[in-house]
Amino acid sequence: MKTGFRKFGQVLILLLCSAGLFAGGGGESQEGQAGGVTQLTLGSWRTDDVAQIEALLAEFHASHPEIRIKFDPVNPPDYNATLRLQLESGIAPDIFYARSYATGEELFQDGYMVDLSGEDFVQQNYDEGARSPWTAGDGGVFAMPFLAVSHGIYYNKDLFAELGIQVPKTWEELMRAARTIQDAGYIPFANGIADEWDIAEVVFMSLAPNFIGGREGRLAYDSGARKFNDSHVRAAFEAIEDLKPYLPEGFMAIGYNDSKALFQLGQAAMFFDGSWTISEFVAADPGFEWSVFPVPPPAGSPGYVTFHPDNGLAINPASDHTAEAKVFLEWLTTPQAAKVVGDQLPGFFPMISNAPQLDNPYANAFLSMNTGRGLDVRWPWPKMMSGNPSGYNLMMSGSIGVLTGELTPQQAADALQSGLAQWYPPAQ
Repeated sequence: MKTGFRKFGQVLILLLCSAGLFAGGGGESQEGQAGGVTQLTLGSWRTDDVAQIEALLAEFHASHPEIRIKFDPVNPPDYNATLRLQLESGIAPDIFYARSYATGEELFQDGYMVDLSGEDFVQQNYDEGARSPWTAGDGGVFAMPFLAVSHGIYYNKDLFAELGIQVPKTWEELMRAARTIQDAGYIPFANGIADEWDIAEVVFMSLAPNFIGGREGRLAYDSGARKFNDSHVRAAFEAIEDLKPYLPEGFMAIGYNDSKALFQLGQAAMFFDGSWTISEFVAADPGFEWSVFPVPPPAGSPGYVTFHPDNGLAINPASDHTAEAKVFLEWLTTPQAAKVVGDQLPGFFPMISNAPQLDNPYANAFLSMNTGRGLDVRWPWPKMMSGNPSGYNLMMSGSIGVLTGELTPQQAADALQSGLAQWYPPAQ
């Protein structure tokens, strides 16, 4: 009880501290017009992207001097709770990042997002596949698709060359490479489990498509044709178990930032992570050549890449400036804007139909992984996030349980099946 109250208090403090910053439905709404310039605010969970988004906004301001947008992100773990409190209190941003699938749709159904389904700039520039993560069951489009991210394995190219290791094409080759790296005195994989989301999102949800059969396999579970504790799911948790000997010593206390440091310092040869970390590694300049390769499938199986719709852009219906907000969203669909987005935010890929050629070689390395492989989203996002226990939490706890020795892979799969059966019809 105390923990929940403390968490609410932290979010409330964030809300009160930010209350005077927004030009939306409340707060500074009376100051939305100053000197003939309309002031808007863009909310986000991406605190790491302030400089990059400000560069994007500078391009917009140059062509639209009558509109000025302030980027004002909040602490990522607090975003969902903070945004809802802002919306309920009438002080939310004019435009804000929208989660895909059920998490975003809940806000839409509660009346906190403008329906964009009738906007030509949405219908003409994004295909149905791009729109679907932000399309509600009634057909309303609650956000414009903005950015996707990719998952893979970062690796130290210099160390691979030194040890004579080729980029693994199969899961079995990956395990052999890990053994060679470990025998040479290096940490094979940098990942730990202190930040629990890491093992769920960038490890389990990266490798799982290769073991369950990608999108077609995922849909088989969602239709009830497969049980969530079948041999495919067990094999995915067995792959998690395969990694255990090759994680850092004391991996239970290794957090996400610690993992990045182990890779950047050259102590770990590989790191399961997403394309969103490209800018950070470029800025760190680790002193060795690095790149990325796709999580390989088991021998004899096709390969899949997790390519996930990360965020859309929603408009606050309580804003006094929804027309100007639409001007900004429509501008983002232009080739000029898409190019700026892709280059300023390497590793975040514009979801526009005519995507631009990017300048960053690491971003292009991630994109090249898509060639010849099936693509799918993070497994629980479309259908399994809203119930209790969620598919996300069950996959996370199952992965952690396997790594700590508290669960066998089959027990982790059984827990996924029994947990989902409490609320998710296809599992019943």
